[in-house]
Formats: sequence, structure tokens, C-alpha cells
Amino acid sequence: MQSALPLRRNVTHEVVMRGIDVLVCRPMRTGWDETTPGVYELPSGRRIRGRGLRGPLPSGLTPTLGVYLLGRRPPRFEWDSRWVRWPDFWLPSDRSAAVATLREALERSADERVEIACGGGNGRTGTAMAMLAVIDGVPPAEAVDYVRAHYSPRAVETPWQRRFVERFRA
Repeated sequence: MQSALPLRRNVTHEVVMRGIDVLVCRPMRTGWDETTPGVYELPSGRRIRGRGLRGPLPSGLTPTLGVYLLGRRPPRFEWDSRWVRWPDFWLPSDRSAAVATLREALERSADERVEIACGGGNGRTGTAMAMLAVIDGVPPAEAVDYVRAHYSPRAVETPWQRRFVERFRA
């Protein structure tokens, strides 16, 4: 039996339909396990992994969506990805595009493995995680403390990143 589309590497597939001449599979949608390093849980229970791209790719499952916050286009990945132009230590170049991308990431995190990453995994990633917390219902004035308590104590590195989160409205 030949398949019209190859099965995706590193993704568990489930059988959707089985017939005499047909076997239809689709990727199983599962989020991150709470024990996965770098996983951040939002108040809604959705989980997103944060990491720094300067470090090695963590072992285990790969993301189904990656959001990369970098000053220049990242390399290609084997999974679906989005690039948000966001220079190191600064804010996103196109704020409305960044918010739209984060909303997509939050929506997809309901049943997919979403990761957000920048160079070191703290400043830009922490700022994006705090923005996700606001979208998920955390008051903007509390979002930086929330992300520092639940993701990394070093999240949101600069005063202007902090102000950006405090003024952010979902």
C-alpha cells in the first residue's frame, strides 16, 4: 500500500480510517507533559515550552509549532514555525503581528506542543510568555511576576520589556 503523504517524523500518528485498500493516519495532537524542561503552565492549564536557541534542542518530543523571537530569520525547522522580528533586549518590531502570532500559539497549545524561543530564552521569550499570561487572563500588572514564578526568575530582562507587558491589553 502506498501513501499519498509521508508520515511526519517524530510525530505519533493515529489511525483515522481503515479499509481494505486505505489506511488514513493523522498526527496525534498532544501537548507538553508538565515534567518537560522549560514548560510553562498558564492559568487555563495550557502549556507552552520556552527555551533558548543558543542551547541544544532538548531531548524528547519536538514541537508541532515554534514561535521564534529573533532579530533575523531563524534557520528552517522540521516543524511548523513562525518568526517574529524582535531584536535582542528590545520589543517586537511589528507589535500587532507579534500579538496575532502569540494568539495563534495560545490557541494551538490547547492540543499541540508549542514552543517559544529567543537566543537565551529569558528576555524576549519571558516577555512573550507574560503577554500570553495577559491574553489568558492574568492582569497586566501581575504578568511579569507570574511568568517569573512559573517559567523563569530571569524572565523579562529590561525595564522597557516590563513596561510593555504592564501596558499590554489583550
